[in-house]
Amino acid sequence: MTRLLEQAFETVSNLPDTEQDELARIMLQLAGVDQPPLQLTPEEDADLAEADAEIARGELATVEEVRAMWAKHGL
Repeated sequence: MTRLLEQAFETVSNLPDTEQDELARIMLQLAGVDQPPLQLTPEEDADLAEADAEIARGELATVEEVRAMWAKHGL
C-alpha cells in the first residue's frame, strides 16, 4: 500500500461510519467492483419524492438563485 493511500485510510477512519461507507463504495466502484444500489431511508425517499414533485410543478431555482448558492459556498 502506498503512503498516500495509508494517509487516506487514516483520515477517513476518523469520519462518521456513514461517510466511511460512502467513500468505501466509491473506492470499490473506481476499482471496478460492482456495488449494490444505495438504499434510501424513508426520510430521504420522502425528500426525493418532494423534489420530483417540485420539478414536475416547474418549481426550479433561477440562475440567480443557483449563482447565489455557489457564491455562498465559495464556489
